[in-house]
Amino acid sequence: MTSPLAISQPVISHPVISEGAVSQAVASQPALSQAVAFSSAAAPAAAASAASADAASASAAFAPPGAPKAAVPPPTAPALTCRRTWWPTAATLVVLLCAGYLGRRHWPVIESGAGRLAAADRGWLLAGAAAAVATWACSALAQQGAVTERLPGGRLVAAQFAASAANHVLPAGLGAGAVNLRFLMRRGLPAGRSASALAVKAAAGGLTRAVLIAVLAATCPGVLRVPRIPAGAVTAALAAAVLCAAVLAAARGPLRSRCRTATAAVLTDVRAVHARPHRAAALWGGSLAFAAAHSLVVIAVAQAVGLSLSPVRVALLYLAASSAAALLPTPGNLGSLEAALGVALTAAGAPAATAASAVLGYRLLTVWLPLVPGLLVLGALIRRRAV
Repeated sequence: MTSPLAISQPVISHPVISEGAVSQAVASQPALSQAVAFSSAAAPAAAASAASADAASASAAFAPPGAPKAAVPPPTAPALTCRRTWWPTAATLVVLLCAGYLGRRHWPVIESGAGRLAAADRGWLLAGAAAAVATWACSALAQQGAVTERLPGGRLVAAQFAASAANHVLPAGLGAGAVNLRFLMRRGLPAGRSASALAVKAAAGGLTRAVLIAVLAATCPGVLRVPRIPAGAVTAALAAAVLCAAVLAAARGPLRSRCRTATAAVLTDVRAVHARPHRAAALWGGSLAFAAAHSLVVIAVAQAVGLSLSPVRVALLYLAASSAAALLPTPGNLGSLEAALGVALTAAGAPAATAASAVLGYRLLTVWLPLVPGLLVLGALIRRRAV
């Protein structure tokens, strides 16, 4: 008789599935094996796609509405930008250091000129301030004449006022060019046409300034003395010009096509502007009035401090000195114009202290007093998306 304790209890065992059995099962089912292979291969691609989608959504979230998708710059873009912008900064620093050295050396003359300016005639100074304000209106008129589309007058004058302030912050006229370019693009003009309009305005300003210098030099013979240039320097300059022209003529590919496109765009804008007489009159009249208004500022300050030169001579010396100072890429010709104009007035027979006070007064009315208000107007235009 069997003991109850000897009765064996049923044992419940859990089957153990080995890795080989799983492989055999998957291999026996073709559809299952294809699904497993597809999921294994698609996992990394899905992760990469999700990461790129997250990055794209993040960049789109911070982008302004309606803005085009910006391309990712190459890694060397900051280096290229630094290489392109280091030389204007270096030239500006050199000119400012030279101006500081000259100011330190001639500090008694500058101090005497500042004292004479403080005691100057207030009426003539107010006339000079009015002429300085007129320069912004003349610049706006010339800018309107450089495009065929009608621009809003108030904002155009405000943009020129802001551009004059920005021009004294960035070197070589980059500030004024950037502000005017952004203003024209905000008014619906493409970037190419906006750049062409700025080129047309600059060319008209240079030509009118050259005409004024020629006319005033004919009325005041002997004031401007053309320095004797060695024949070797003239030959070298002509050879360099011919070489540059030959290189541009023989250039092929993107450089030649870009030069042709830019030249064709400028010529097209010139023809379109001169096809409308009122636009051509605004362009040339505004450019002429702009140079004349700056000359009037110098004349008014010279009369206020009692400069012993005639107004015609003062205007001629200013135009010649400002044209020479424009060759140096400093912000608003800072330092270079003061030196050139002071030397020109002194060489023409004006006392050094009086010439220094005239230069300081001109810079005070055209640069230092309007600088902070101009930057505030620039900030307001940026906030209103007008620039």
